[in-house]
Amino acid sequence: MTVDATPSPSRLRLGESLGLLGVLALLVAVFGVFGRNFLGAATFHQIANQVPALTVLAVGMTFVILTGGIDLSVGSVMAFSGSILGLAMVDARLPLLAALPLAMLTGAACGWVNGFVSVRFRVASFIVTLGMMQVARGLAYLATDSETRYIGKPVEALGAPLGGLGLSPAILLAALLVVAGQIVLRRTVFGRKVLVIGANEEAAIYSGIRTRPVRIAVFSLAGALAGIAAAFASSKMGAVDPNAGAGIELSAIAAVVVGGTSLMGGRGSVTGSFLGVLIIATLDAGLANLGASDPVKYLITGLVIVLAAIADVWRGRR
Repeated sequence: MTVDATPSPSRLRLGESLGLLGVLALLVAVFGVFGRNFLGAATFHQIANQVPALTVLAVGMTFVILTGGIDLSVGSVMAFSGSILGLAMVDARLPLLAALPLAMLTGAACGWVNGFVSVRFRVASFIVTLGMMQVARGLAYLATDSETRYIGKPVEALGAPLGGLGLSPAILLAALLVVAGQIVLRRTVFGRKVLVIGANEEAAIYSGIRTRPVRIAVFSLAGALAGIAAAFASSKMGAVDPNAGAGIELSAIAAVVVGGTSLMGGRGSVTGSFLGVLIIATLDAGLANLGASDPVKYLITGLVIVLAAIADVWRGRR
């Protein structure tokens, strides 16, 4: 009688999560020993309150990458969605709860275009979203006349730490979106379709899955979440800036890869991406605490991302 020693997928996911937590704990320990006053509530609150926008973008990016795609436009879509948010709140004098859905619809529309063009004309998502990155940035400049729009307290409240807790409403909402994203991915039919398509699209088609609507849906989801990220980013300075989000798409991709999601698709988790966000943010904060210059921070962060990509390839060959 033979016993199958292959670990179950749930055990593999648990092992990867524990590994990521171990890396995060190691970083905290190293910076705690060599840094100054790193091991304090103020440091952890600062890290947490800096990552809401990146966290939300990473949730959407996880779904896109799990299907085998990529979205280079989320930073510019975030800026364009933020411009619409600013116009709605400043010019139309709408409250945040009424303006936020407009920002989300703007982002979702951009994402829908990305998905539709990619699947309808069979153009690589890398190229399509690279084009959208330029289009959305241009629309952000046009919508704001290339000027920063000050909103003030209505949006600043999202990023203000709550008394006694030290955490902002933005990071708490971002954490809820991480939980919701993980539930959708693992507990719904849509999530299973995303994983199957990323693992083997041909097999998914033969099993009766309509892959095109799913692909369009994940890009639309990423765009809608970019609209939420725009509100979180705006809360930091109480204004919307057409230059916001430049390069943040690369940080989102990096967080997803560090979090264990395969760039080939079909394997990964939303919670892993969130841990990836925390690892990158902790690394950045720790290096700053040690007095590292920006070039050194870029060098070390880049090496970490490359090592994560190598680990992804190694996992895929096991």
